[in-house]
Order: sequence, then structure tokens, then C-alpha cells
Amino acid sequence: MKSIKIIRSIVLILLTATMAHGQTENLNYDPDLAEKLGADEYGMKNYIFVLLKTGDNRTTDRAFIDSCFTGHLDNIGRLAEMNKVVVAGPFGQNEDHLRGIFILDAASLDEARELLDTDPAISAGLLKPLLYPWYGSAALPEYLKSADRIWKKDI
Repeated sequence: MKSIKIIRSIVLILLTATMAHGQTENLNYDPDLAEKLGADEYGMKNYIFVLLKTGDNRTTDRAFIDSCFTGHLDNIGRLAEMNKVVVAGPFGQNEDHLRGIFILDAASLDEARELLDTDPAISAGLLKPLLYPWYGSAALPEYLKSADRIWKKDI
């Protein structure tokens, strides 16, 4: 009976040591910032990653295309002001017809679709969104504070 107690004690010590070794605490952890950004215990959160491809609308009406893409850029700005778009940007020419990306701070694919429905270039079929759940750093939106201070000319 005494040997079983010793074995249990050794197992408990080993388990405790293994669990303690596998966990490290971040000395820079800011609980207020983590909560503000919606971070989980790993400093991460769920987003919606959007790839924008060339849509099915192949119109050559330059005025219509220009109007839709002006609205597209305006919509990106509006979504950024709402803290819903975290990253947005175009791709260069490529054989996959990928045009750009968004990373949306949306709680679900449905919410992301609702946000994308407000984009004139998507609504017109000039762009086609492909949506994927994505798990990334909750601090990603923090770069936006600097992003608005480094551009010299508007696109």
C-alpha cells in the first residue's frame, strides 16, 4: 500500500512538472489590451480571410468599371473606419486571376458576406470573393494606427 502511495506521488510530481514546463507566461502581457482586441489566451482570434478573384462580369464599359472600383475603394475605407477590415490590398498580375485580399474582423462567414455585399465591385460581379475562416494575431488591427501615418499620396 505504501508503494502505491509513493508511485502516485511520483506520477503527480512528474505530471505537475511536465505541465509547468510546457507553459510559459508572457511578462509583457497586457490584459486590458488583450481584452480590447478580443484576444484568446494565446493572443489570437478568429478572422475571415477573403481572396478576391476576377468576377464573371467581363464588361468593357470603362465608366461603369471605374465607378464600381471607386466605390470599392470607398467601401474599404468605410469598413476600416468600422474596424471591420483589418488588411486590404491588391495582388499584381497572376495566372490565378487573384485580384486582392481582405482580412475581415467578422464573427462569422455570414457577417463577412453581409459586409462584402456592400462592395460595388463585388455586387456588380467584377470581383468574386472566396471566404475562409482564419486564426491570426489579435494584434493585427494595431498596425492600422501606423498605416494611416505613412502614406504620402492617396491611391
